[in-house]
Order: sequence, then C-alpha cells, then structure tokens
Amino acid sequence: MQKTQQLVSKEMTIGDVVTKYPIAADIMLNHGLHCIGCHVNPYESIEMGAKSHGMSDSEVESMLKEVNNRIAGYKDSEGIRLTDFAAKKIKEISEKENKKGYGLRVAVVAGGCAGYQYAMSFENKKGNDDIVIENNGVKLYIDNESSEFLKGSNIDFIEGLQGAGFKINNPNVNKGCGCGKSFS
Repeated sequence: MQKTQQLVSKEMTIGDVVTKYPIAADIMLNHGLHCIGCHVNPYESIEMGAKSHGMSDSEVESMLKEVNNRIAGYKDSEGIRLTDFAAKKIKEISEKENKKGYGLRVAVVAGGCAGYQYAMSFENKKGNDDIVIENNGVKLYIDNESSEFLKGSNIDFIEGLQGAGFKINNPNVNKGCGCGKSFS
C-alpha cells in the first residue's frame, strides 16, 4: 500500500496551510475547524485550533489525512480545462503577436479590490515551479501556488457587445468585486 506524502502536519499554522493550499480550507471547515478566517490563524497550529474546538486526536488525524490526500490528488492541476474556442483564440492571438507556438501563462496574483486577480501572458518555457497542462492543443503554464486557486476552473473566451476576453469560471471563488476584475 502506497502512503500519501504528508504535506500538511498538525504543527503547521492554520494560516500557512490555507495560504499554501486553499483547498484545505473547505476540508477543515467540514471537520469543524472554523479558524480559517480567525485573526489568530497565522499563529495557531492546526492541532491547537482543533483542540480548542473539541476535536479528538483521531479526528485531527482523520482531517489531516483527508487534507493531504486531497492536496496530493490536485498536485497535477487536474481539472483545469480550456474550451475549444479559448484554445482557438490563443492560437490566433499568439500568431498575430508573432508568438506562434507559445502557450498561455495563467496566474493568480494579489490585487484588485477583492484581493486577487488573474494575470495572463504568452510563455514558451516552463518555470521551475510550473505545472504544464496541454489542453486542446495549447499549453497552459501555471505556477504551483496559482494552481491551488485554479482547481476545477474552466477557461473560456467570450465575445459580445460588452467586449471580448478570457473568462475564468472558477469554483473556488467566494466572492467577486463590483467591477468583475478581482475575487477572493
């Protein structure tokens, strides 16, 4: 039986875990660890938070096992999809900009009025911490940290009376701002 590598331990602070692995927040909340948004989460370990919420050692271990299994299952950025139309537009735009054969770098960066926003650019080589996904004949370059925010996302290209551009349907977004350019 293969053991899952433990990336998250009970000694780690809740804030560090949620920052590095946003997918862990839902699991912790489902187990009753409601310290995700607490002002002390940068200082409180998972074990301390769990104990303060009345969790037993076995409940903490069960939660950690689920968190680590989920993180290990997502490390390859499985679930990020690019529509056929978006792939077609990437190819068209890259040719117009003399970047034929380049892929699309998609990143989540700090900014905007809601906390985070998407950044996109053409790329032709993999960075040290990048995950490369080939989808519809186009390579997507996504750094490890951004991939955690983008799990399960669908990248599309829309055209309409209000303009045209890439649209990311991201199931991990809790709320967006009024302008529609940033999210949390």
